[in-house]
Amino acid sequence: MLRSSIYQSSRLEATRALNKIVSSYLQTASYSTRSSSQRKLHNISNDSVSSSNPAMDFPCLDKLQAKTDLLSSNNKTIPSIKSEIDTNQGPEPVYSRVQSGFQKYQSKDPLFLDYGGFLPKFEIAYEQWGELNSDKSNAILLHTGLSASSHAKSQPDNTKPGWWENFIGPDLPLDTNKYFIVCTNVIGGCYGSTGPSSIDPSDNKHYATRFPILSVNDMVRAQERLMREQFGVEKLYASVGSSMGGMQSLAYAQEFPDSVEKIISISGCARSHPYSIAMRHAQRQVLMSDPNWKRGFYYDSIPPHVGMKLSREIATVTYRSGPEWEIRFGRERANPDVKPGLCPDFLVETYLDHQGNKFSLEYDPNSLLYISKAMDLFDLGKANRNAAEKKRLEFQKAFEDESNLEITSSGPACSTSSVPDENYKVKPRTKTITWEESEKDLLDGLSNFSNKEVLVIGVKSDILFPHWQQLEIANKLKEGNQKVFGGDGSNIKHVELGEDISMFGHDTFLLDVENIGGPVKKFLN
Repeated sequence: MLRSSIYQSSRLEATRALNKIVSSYLQTASYSTRSSSQRKLHNISNDSVSSSNPAMDFPCLDKLQAKTDLLSSNNKTIPSIKSEIDTNQGPEPVYSRVQSGFQKYQSKDPLFLDYGGFLPKFEIAYEQWGELNSDKSNAILLHTGLSASSHAKSQPDNTKPGWWENFIGPDLPLDTNKYFIVCTNVIGGCYGSTGPSSIDPSDNKHYATRFPILSVNDMVRAQERLMREQFGVEKLYASVGSSMGGMQSLAYAQEFPDSVEKIISISGCARSHPYSIAMRHAQRQVLMSDPNWKRGFYYDSIPPHVGMKLSREIATVTYRSGPEWEIRFGRERANPDVKPGLCPDFLVETYLDHQGNKFSLEYDPNSLLYISKAMDLFDLGKANRNAAEKKRLEFQKAFEDESNLEITSSGPACSTSSVPDENYKVKPRTKTITWEESEKDLLDGLSNFSNKEVLVIGVKSDILFPHWQQLEIANKLKEGNQKVFGGDGSNIKHVELGEDISMFGHDTFLLDVENIGGPVKKFLN
């Protein structure tokens, strides 16, 4: 219940309306109004009447086909339903409509990126709560997870509950009586900030997959520009984030160690683990296999909603924990009185189906691809950050050198494939790094802000960002504080929530105001 109230927002209403229409259509549409593909399936079923057993029904596939039909601008077979959609805010994805309540910062200066490429100019959507004090020393930058908007808290321009609604406000963990809080939609996103669905100023067409690959550090460099130029904030009181936001909070401190006083990283990491990379890879492959994805150029046609639905279902598996699902769903079927089928049948299957369907039009598919890839690439180790800085500066120098301007196109520097021409063969690692070298590399990468006050929170039941990754952050910062700054490491605080406290897994940061919000409030005060 709490999770649904946290996620409640205006962008969900249009999606619910569309899903309601789809359900109504499935219940009332006659054989003559079905799509050709549905009629074909119906005929296959009829052809099997003489077989040993009748062909199975697939209502889940019918529902996806119905949504595709409804999203098609050329659909002529269901005019009554089409007109009903038109009166319910249109069939286009929810993210494509302007959301209310946020403001925009516009930077007309280019942003050069870690993996080559650049944004000639960009916008960041942001929302704010509380008041900035006279010396501008009470600003907190709140970083979002992968798919969140800037709407973390309700406000006069948008009264819908935000995704961290119960954490922000007077006397709450992020106390608006004391602090000025800013939350942004990251670059690469689709809720007001520049991303793949934005218009490329060079040709007035959607970037699509001409958008350059991003890093998490690119995101925070854009955010720093916002805080400095829009609000005149030279030093944050705190950089705060959970999940991918926990990555950003650390990256901000690494990029700008003199521009932040306190850091909070919740259910984050200092470098992505192969397991989480593999899970996000599976999500991207499912999405990119949707024929409606069209290599990213789908903005004037049907969006790849089936790929988005399935991708979200995979992701949802990683957001919660097995013990919670055992208590919540067990092995119960949704309707034990009916014959089992291949469509969602168990309660846990219907939950995943619902989560995927709800998300399929809420978020830009290309934004999901780009931001999840940025999470995979995340590594605050010294070697990785040095290589990224070198690449970025080389690209910037080439851009400023008129004789080399051609390399700043969105072509080779941004889209070169790493897939070999020959059939893939399992290969040994080409660069073997010892455990000691890897640990030292991360220590060197984190040491430049190990003198700061840092709170790291982990959750034992989290399988996406396992608790040892938060412990790794805390241990490396303590070690860096001792070796580089001669401290005792007491400035680094680590809190771990055991399974006796939370079984919500990765989503604990959204749900547990007491055990997440409590340490946050204490640390900030």
